[in-house]
Amino acid sequence: MIRTILMLGFWAVLLPIAALTCFPWVLITGDIRPLYRVGMWGARTGVRLAGIRVRIVGLEQLDARRTYVFMSNHVSNIDPPVLLPRIPGRTSVMAKQELFNVPILGKAMRMASLVPVNRGDRDAGISAVRNATQVVKQGIHMTIFVEGHRSFDGKLLPFKKGPFYLAQECHVPVVPVTISGSHFVMPKGRFAMKGGTVTLIFHQPIEPEEFGTREALMEKVRAVISSGLPPEYQS
Repeated sequence: MIRTILMLGFWAVLLPIAALTCFPWVLITGDIRPLYRVGMWGARTGVRLAGIRVRIVGLEQLDARRTYVFMSNHVSNIDPPVLLPRIPGRTSVMAKQELFNVPILGKAMRMASLVPVNRGDRDAGISAVRNATQVVKQGIHMTIFVEGHRSFDGKLLPFKKGPFYLAQECHVPVVPVTISGSHFVMPKGRFAMKGGTVTLIFHQPIEPEEFGTREALMEKVRAVISSGLPPEYQS
């Protein structure tokens, strides 16, 4: 419990400081990058304060000049602050529609090109994919937890189809990412966390044009993500 309090307490202190120091600059200049860098630093530092070490594999395979759609498994609430700061350059994500209605936060999220999504509305999901397409075409990566929900047992859930429409529409490579270990440091349904190591495996980028159908691309990405999991969690 102490680890969780340290992490959340640090974020609670950092948030107003970042808002007071960075947000005026963002509003005046329209440049979100200083706020983004502070946010990513804060995420990394909070995770470190919680006693979580991050091991990274395969990041050197990525071309810094290209834009990617990162597709990852999802087993813990700690996954986003572990993964997002390790994405090279700047990435966008899909976030709950309700968060965009929060004063200041919603404004910052829009300026950061985050994509609102209502998970319970199919038409809204299609709209989110279209909005994400525009973000990727700006040269901003998109990072998606492709199962849509966290897994209870660490095994892969069925994948959502939207991210694969996005990759093929934008003609950008997909980077499968396997997160391993976060299920142990903070299981789904548990508030407290324990120290440990989380491994991020960035697999070889996959070109959507190499697959005739979205279903074939989905099967390939699923197999690659699964290959990085411990044997007992592979499907």
